[in-house]
Amino acid sequence: MALNFETEYELHSDRIYQYIYFLVGKTELAEDLTQETFIKAFQQQYTFRHEASSLTWLMRIARNLVYDYFRRKKIISFLPFTREHEEKESTYEPENWLERNEESKKLYSALLAIKFDYREAIILRKIEGFSIKETAHILRWSESKVKNCTERGMKALREILMEGGD
Repeated sequence: MALNFETEYELHSDRIYQYIYFLVGKTELAEDLTQETFIKAFQQQYTFRHEASSLTWLMRIARNLVYDYFRRKKIISFLPFTREHEEKESTYEPENWLERNEESKKLYSALLAIKFDYREAIILRKIEGFSIKETAHILRWSESKVKNCTERGMKALREILMEGGD
């Protein structure tokens, strides 16, 4: 059964963009990788076996593209967020939302400060709302690794936020 990519894009592009944006922290890059996700999905649609939801499949493609991007740039560890989004006048939703909400800015900064595996688990589980099983499928991890990374990541976030709140 073939996917209707216009429908898939309408349904999932915002979530794919948000996921990528939280991983890379740059608007233009997130837009490019979101577009690339749907192009790659269209080109590789024969690989979709309907074992998971189309969103889960698209998230996995998006994650792989982010990894490929950083590998191509030879960035071994993910760089801290550069706050360039605060300097730009933009109508794009994530930046405006962050600028309007100081607590969210602190949380987002803390999220970018934790280990990348923890960040991925928290974004998928707590922000995107995927189940442990879906998250494990997207990340190709065991369910126990998803649970551990989510738990440890939440602990690390609390510690960072408590340090900044004193």
